[in-house]
Amino acid sequence: MAESGRYLYAVTRGTSDAPGTGLRGAPLRDVEHRGLVAVVSEVDLDEFGEDGLKRHLEDLAWLEEVARTHDDVVREVARRGVVAPLRLATICRDDDGVRERLDEWHDGLTGALDRVEGRAEWSVKLYVEAAAPDERPADEPADGPGAGAAYLMRKRTASKRRQESEQQAVELAEKLHELACGRAVASRRLAAQDPRLTGHAGTMVLNGAYLVPADDESFASAVEAFAEGRTDVRVEVQGPWPPYSFATLDSP
Repeated sequence: MAESGRYLYAVTRGTSDAPGTGLRGAPLRDVEHRGLVAVVSEVDLDEFGEDGLKRHLEDLAWLEEVARTHDDVVREVARRGVVAPLRLATICRDDDGVRERLDEWHDGLTGALDRVEGRAEWSVKLYVEAAAPDERPADEPADGPGAGAAYLMRKRTASKRRQESEQQAVELAEKLHELACGRAVASRRLAAQDPRLTGHAGTMVLNGAYLVPADDESFASAVEAFAEGRTDVRVEVQGPWPPYSFATLDSP
């Protein structure tokens, strides 16, 4: 019989009351220690132990399935109360191992839960539309006298235009970030995502996470209004989500 371990999804207080199942259809359980509750399910250590994880972490389909189930459980717990999501593939040998983790992380987890209680995370992204390609004007000579000078002038003009556009994009990102921060209790600037991953046209100049009071029903509309009447930028707002960016042990 394969040895089993405990997969930790999230930590809450009191009881999670989370019904249903976790990875591989295993039932969810609560493991309580010092006022904290870890939501766990049993997993096969042949798959989720150290050696198993080394084999699977390069398998994108496996990772996607695990991440989706992990997130489903976290969201279910978040619907019932305050939650600190744990990192993907946090594994302990048994319930005593889970309690040892809760004891080790107690102060950090308590602080994280205090920080996010009654709040939710929103994602705000700002895209600037790509500039038109630099084309040779119809009246610019292709060759002969003056062609080289005209080409260099066009390149200098295009370079100056790009610099001005980049500066404007930075300023727009700062203004939108300031607007979102004005409605949030905490924020994080994240790295811009590769357009090949997002599938969105344009350049991402802001990728921010914002911790917002759960009863704020106008955060999204207030942020989206930033782009009203503009054709050169696009704002994408998503949420509310469990506070992944703010409930980690190393959050400010």
